[in-house]
Amino acid sequence: MPRDLAIGNGSLLINFDASYRMADFYFPHVGMENHAASSFRFGIWADDQLRWIEDPSWHKSLGYLRDTLVTDVRCDSEELGLRLRCYDAVDSDASVFLRKIVVRNMRGDARNIKLFLHHDFSLYGNPIGDTAYFDPESQSLIHYKVKRYVLINSESGVGEYACGRSGIGGIDGTWRDAEDGALSMQPIAQGAVDSTFAIPLALEPNGTATTYYWICSGSRYGEVRDLDRAMREETPSRALARTASYWYTWLNKPAVDLGELPDEIADLYRRSLLVLSTQCDRGGAVLAANDSDIQWGHNDHYSYMWARDAAFVCDALDRAGFPEITRRFLNFAHKVIKDDGYFLHKYHPDGTLASLWHPWVRDGKPQLPIQEDETALVIWLVARHYERTRDLDLLRNIYQRLVVKPAEFLVAFRDEKTGLPQPSFDLWEERQGVFTFTCCAVVAGLRAAAEIANLFNDQDRRLRYEHAATEVRDAIVRHLWLEDEARFARGLVVEGDELVIDRTVDASVFAAFYFDVFPAASVMVESTMRAVREKLWIKTEVGGVARYEGDTYHRISEEMERVPGNPWILCTLWSAEHAVARAARPHELQPALDIVRWVMSKAISSCILPEQLNPYDGTPLSVAPFTWSHGQLVSVVLHYLEAARKLRRTGDEIEEENALDLTRENPVDNPGSFS
Repeated sequence: MPRDLAIGNGSLLINFDASYRMADFYFPHVGMENHAASSFRFGIWADDQLRWIEDPSWHKSLGYLRDTLVTDVRCDSEELGLRLRCYDAVDSDASVFLRKIVVRNMRGDARNIKLFLHHDFSLYGNPIGDTAYFDPESQSLIHYKVKRYVLINSESGVGEYACGRSGIGGIDGTWRDAEDGALSMQPIAQGAVDSTFAIPLALEPNGTATTYYWICSGSRYGEVRDLDRAMREETPSRALARTASYWYTWLNKPAVDLGELPDEIADLYRRSLLVLSTQCDRGGAVLAANDSDIQWGHNDHYSYMWARDAAFVCDALDRAGFPEITRRFLNFAHKVIKDDGYFLHKYHPDGTLASLWHPWVRDGKPQLPIQEDETALVIWLVARHYERTRDLDLLRNIYQRLVVKPAEFLVAFRDEKTGLPQPSFDLWEERQGVFTFTCCAVVAGLRAAAEIANLFNDQDRRLRYEHAATEVRDAIVRHLWLEDEARFARGLVVEGDELVIDRTVDASVFAAFYFDVFPAASVMVESTMRAVREKLWIKTEVGGVARYEGDTYHRISEEMERVPGNPWILCTLWSAEHAVARAARPHELQPALDIVRWVMSKAISSCILPEQLNPYDGTPLSVAPFTWSHGQLVSVVLHYLEAARKLRRTGDEIEEENALDLTRENPVDNPGSFS
């Protein structure tokens, strides 16, 4: 199930599903250690009945306060005669989740109700050996195991509560205890445990009542007690206002003029920046996605750092005016890159190596289980980051390890006969070979390395990298261009001891122009992108671009002609990138804007973008939010704005030149010009 809301501060990330249940609780890293065993429950007892928030009788609207990472959730129950408005946030300065709950009585009689808040923590991601107990000193509930503590409290403290077993021996959990309107007051439980507490509220006729509750996260008891104490001293209302103010200021810090965009697209752009911030760990890792539901069908998840995804996202954030995220990522990359100059498949946000399915041997012979584009794109990012920031100190610190060593690796990791890179795994992680996307990334990486070497007057390296980049570019034309189809092939795939041309139309060939290997308006690129549009556009009412012909990942259709694969937000935005890159006149930018509008129409109501869509009804598939989808949206919008201003200036200059030319060539028609 996609996540409709994400809030975080770089060390604590919390996600909510469409039912407004807290579904993920990551701490102390974004994407690492999900302490939520199952979705936490939130319900109201009124008129001798309990309605959990996922009950269909609640009509819900999930969104955010404008330009902030504070949620704005509205829940109406005609059956209970109650209306809720909730505001959730993760404190911008501390590992504290807080919620403001405003309850409105829609009836003309006074009423006493209870809010029930249930938490099913599995600390360190497993339920073995947890403890939940009532702490009389802080009047709170505490869950702990080893170095993970969470403290749950409210304005009035925790007066009614239950701690119990969860999910074992046929026991559902303490949330069942709440369904009669009263909790057992069981003070402690050990093993697989959960807890529930109640907040009583008195409602005047047609009146409202407001309350706050919070969860403090830390590595020891004293830490969460200090956070709880600080929340009481500041007051949760002030903490919520401070956090909202921080994110509003953060978002509007860069001086990016969005005046040329329709309001709804500007809103999606700003929301994408905020969502991206929630997926970036303070230690520098940029996570692909943090939607834990994916693991139940795939035996793994997306909460990893892929260097390729991170490079694209950081480049977009750099251009948007947030270089600090790129700086943190490059320092992270500097630590995790192998001494031999390449990145392995993916990493945990703490820098440790993540799960791997690419083998270290093939047919009994050693091989590198890498996606070579990841290594090349980090060098590409380094050069672009320096071009924008002129951060020479950072560049000096990372030059040897993030530029020289990986560039030397790229130069050496090539076939002597063809000049192409050696086989590695493609960006989709599905096949081994030599791919157009990878080759173009290598060209971009080597050119970037040459530019940086020139800054340090490292001329021998500059010449070697430039020469290697030229050789790879020329080899792309010789070996990956399909003359009979007038387009670039996906690549050469490994079959036994041979490389065989793979003619599959694949959206990733957009790399040919995106990395400036070939001009966007060149015949080679135009015909390649035309093939992508013709072969990969989904021919249903949903539309969008598939990854490649015959894509089976999350596939739900067998109509290969109409539906070559599920539509991906990312791949569709690549077509928008091409429309912008090739535009020579302002009106030629319109197709890009149309694609962005299409993306906007497929976003979840809270402006969260998924990875891919159901090709028949447009509902999200796989994970949401998908970080790269939001990063590419930011990239397209910025490229659109840059191109629009440039083309307008160019058009104005042409008009001025034409006017001057007419004056000179026809002086008799304008005698006043000689006065």
